[in-house]
Amino acid sequence: MARTPPATKSRRPKRRRVLLSGAALAVGALSTALALAACSGGSGSTAAPPRIDAPQQLGAPEGRLDLVAWTGYAENGSNDKKVDWVTPFTRATGCKVTTKVADTSDSMVALMETGRYDGVSASGDASLRLIYGGLVAPVNTGLISNYGDIAGYLKNQPYNSVNGQMYGVPHGYGANMLMYRTDKISQRPTSWSVVWDEKSPAAGHVVAYDSPIYIADAALYLKAHRPDLKITDVYALDEEQFDAAVGLLKRQRPNVNQYWANYLDELQSFKSGYNYAGTAWQVTANLALAERSPVATTIPDEGATGWSDTWMVSSKAQHPTCMYKWMNWITTPKVQAEVAQWFGEAPANPKACGFTAKGFCSTYHVGDPGFYKRLAFWKTPVKDCGDDRGDKCVDYARWAQAWTQIKG
Repeated sequence: MARTPPATKSRRPKRRRVLLSGAALAVGALSTALALAACSGGSGSTAAPPRIDAPQQLGAPEGRLDLVAWTGYAENGSNDKKVDWVTPFTRATGCKVTTKVADTSDSMVALMETGRYDGVSASGDASLRLIYGGLVAPVNTGLISNYGDIAGYLKNQPYNSVNGQMYGVPHGYGANMLMYRTDKISQRPTSWSVVWDEKSPAAGHVVAYDSPIYIADAALYLKAHRPDLKITDVYALDEEQFDAAVGLLKRQRPNVNQYWANYLDELQSFKSGYNYAGTAWQVTANLALAERSPVATTIPDEGATGWSDTWMVSSKAQHPTCMYKWMNWITTPKVQAEVAQWFGEAPANPKACGFTAKGFCSTYHVGDPGFYKRLAFWKTPVKDCGDDRGDKCVDYARWAQAWTQIKG
């Protein structure tokens, strides 16, 4: 079973949730979102990130490394004495690590805007904002000896690269799976209709992820069931497609009994029988099953959304050599195994499976490109659709505004 940090310090609670007041975004996040309005990471875009050169060689380690990270990604033994991959890194490199834990993607962007940090473990709903905002630099992957071991299907993706240039090193990933109570829903659901249909056996007991990025889950369902909308990319929605997704979410609203940002809150609700079905992470299911709760997970026929995290280097890094050494360290097989099992995710380096508990890698589909291809990984919505529609797509700021209206 995957281990997870204590509830008070868990990385997943509030992870990636956008904190909003009415239609307003946090100042830092809003400025970067608006800056993205004319930019895109999609193919065919004429926009380009600011010109920043990647290093051609590394100097001596600077003795210090300042990170922004999700809880559980840079453990130093303070949560559990047996869980520590930071101290061995410092001994090996001389780089003393200080970590600022962030609980949302927007707070990560805001922290990186200060220029005080050397690197960040960014998710796909933040990475393009960081790239086009000039907050992170291209990465010279030739300086990272473990880069060749990382699964090929995690590289050069729309959420971690632009025009073939990597802006980070893949860390780990996971699916936004459908979890359901087997005592309430006896047959394995084959469709996400179990959370969208008002006549579903889960109606009134549906759980949904509390973030504007959840609009993509509605788009994913419509992609399969409304072919007339011609949705190809669930993060590149034009006005008609976006309106249809928002409309579906508003119709779903009466049947949602919980919007979760803290996966431990969702866990408690499933254990108590308050939730019947909804979006969850595999780590949540593992914890529920360990406590003998009658739950199961599946990827329905429509597929699922997912998240993939990337270590990115600040364009203003004061300790770039230490950051490169960290990216190499964190992608070694043994460390990847430690992080993945502590947090509950698929490691980017499949060689980690040689150091994990029996059955772990099969549970998380490590090194399975077929599983990966069934997932639509989070990326920041921008105006440029990345196709012949041009700048007709709805950007992230609009997604965030719509989310407050959806929840009411």
